[in-house]
Amino acid sequence: MTLSFFDQFMSPTFMGVPLMALALSLPWILYPAPSTRWLNNRLISLQGWFINRFTQQLLLPLNTGGHKWAALLASLMIFLITLNMLGLLPYTFTPTTQLSLNLGLAVPLWLATVIIGMRNQPTHALGHLLPEGTPGPLIPILIVIETISLFIRPLALGVRLTANLTAGHLLIQLIATAAFVLLPLMPAVAILTSTVLVLLTLLEVAVAMIQAYVFVLLLTLYLQENV
Repeated sequence: MTLSFFDQFMSPTFMGVPLMALALSLPWILYPAPSTRWLNNRLISLQGWFINRFTQQLLLPLNTGGHKWAALLASLMIFLITLNMLGLLPYTFTPTTQLSLNLGLAVPLWLATVIIGMRNQPTHALGHLLPEGTPGPLIPILIVIETISLFIRPLALGVRLTANLTAGHLLIQLIATAAFVLLPLMPAVAILTSTVLVLLTLLEVAVAMIQAYVFVLLLTLYLQENV
């Protein structure tokens, strides 16, 4: 029983072929393509309004140089939200519960922000490793600590997204199993447990959207330090 709870996080395969690529390409199929007409339907108009509002909110702390990342950050946000939301459907696989995928997204984007900072303003980028006014004996220690914290950033991005989604899926499966087992024994308790399950599912919908937003927002803050 304990092992079966974690079976949902195994990468699905069909005839020995991993279906991770199919799970990653599915979100782009669900979104309608914008047309060249002057008047669009309600779905495309709502999609465009959401992307515009999100992009404006995301780029507020950035200067003009960071606005080049608008398309990449908005696409990443929509991609992560769709993957997280699709993972809440029954009998589906959530690719963002895999730490390898999340690190594969976090490490290159974080490294790109660091490289941009080192190329455009190396003095300012290296200045983050040593706060101003640091006493002389503490300089080597602080440089080591700040360097470690810098390299931990992509790991924290990936682990945060993986841990939150994994914990939510496990809680939903545990409570659903408890409600199913208690239904013939104690129907009243099973109904109460099912109510908790519905509320937890609504919470997980919010967590799926918030965690995608936090992932992109932290990347924006890292970009702000180096642009």
